[in-house]
Amino acid sequence: MRRWMRALTAVAALTAASGAALAQAPFPARPVHLLVPFPPGGAVDIVARTLGDELSRRWGQPVVVENRAGAGGTIAAAAAAKAAPDGYTIILVASGHAIVSYLYPDLPYDPARDFTPLSLVASSPNMLLVRADSQFRTITDVLAFARQNPGQLSYGYPGNGTSPHLAGELLKYMAKVAITPVPYKGGAPVLNDLLGGHIPLSFNNIPESIGFVQAGKLRPLGMTTAARSPVLPDVPTIAEAGLPGYDTGVWWGFLAPAGLPADVKAKLAKDCAEAALVPAVRDRLSKLGATPIGGSSDDFARLIASEHAKWGPIIKAAGIKGE
Repeated sequence: MRRWMRALTAVAALTAASGAALAQAPFPARPVHLLVPFPPGGAVDIVARTLGDELSRRWGQPVVVENRAGAGGTIAAAAAAKAAPDGYTIILVASGHAIVSYLYPDLPYDPARDFTPLSLVASSPNMLLVRADSQFRTITDVLAFARQNPGQLSYGYPGNGTSPHLAGELLKYMAKVAITPVPYKGGAPVLNDLLGGHIPLSFNNIPESIGFVQAGKLRPLGMTTAARSPVLPDVPTIAEAGLPGYDTGVWWGFLAPAGLPADVKAKLAKDCAEAALVPAVRDRLSKLGATPIGGSSDDFARLIASEHAKWGPIIKAAGIKGE
C-alpha cells in the first residue's frame, strides 16, 4: 500500500511540474494571427507582411496574416476586439482607427476601450496621383479645372475615413473646390481603376503606389505632408505646389485586445517596436516611402487620443459618414 502511495505521489509531483513548465512556456508558444483591415496589395497589407516576417523570425512561430477587408476597417477591428486577450491575435491599423467612431456611431466595439495600443511602427505621406498620360501636370492644373468645372472631377480613395479620404477632403476644403469622392475597399482597387482610366485622380499611400510611379505608369502631383518624401524628393508637397498650410499623412500601428496580461503586453510592445527598427525592415519600409518609428505603447495611446480630438470637428463639418 505504501509503495502505491509513493508511486501516486511521484506521478502527482511529475504532473504538477509538467503543468508549471507549460504555464511558464515563453510567449508565443503557437502561431500569432495578425489581422489586416484592408485587401492584399494595399499599404496596410504591405507594412503588416513586412513586420510580420520579422516578428515570425524573432518569435520562432508563424505570424498568420489575415486580410479582413470592408466597412472602413471595422470588420477586422471588431474581430480583434472580440478575440481572447492572450496576445495570439493582434491587428495592424492605420490612422483611420482614431476617427472611426465618428463615421460609425453604432460600432460593435469601442475603438478606445476595447484595445491595447502596442506600438506606432511607421508613418508616410499620401500622394495625389494621376495616370502618366493625364492632362493634369500640376496641382494648379487640377484646382483650375475643378474651379471651372465644379463637380466634374472625381478622386478615388480606399474607404471612408481613411487618411487618403481625409487628404482629399482637406484639399477640397482648403481650396474651396467641388471634387466627387469615390470610395473603394482598399488602396489596390483604387490604383487598378486609376490605371484603367475609370477615375482621373486618386489619393494613395506611398507604399502601395510607389511601384507604379517608379514604373512610369502613374505620376504623383503632390505629397500631402509639409515636407517632401526622401524616397521621391522631386515630387513637391501640395502646400508648396499651390495650397500653403496643407499638411496631413498616415500612420500605422499594432493593437491587441484590451485586457492583455502585463507580461504579454510588455513583450508584444517591445517586439513590435523593435521589429520596425531592424535594419532590413527599416530599409524595406524606407524604400517604400514609409518612415519607421517603433514607438512605445504609451506614446501610441496618446497619438490615437490626439488624432481623435483633432479630426472630429473636421469630419463633422464635412458630413463624412461610414460606407
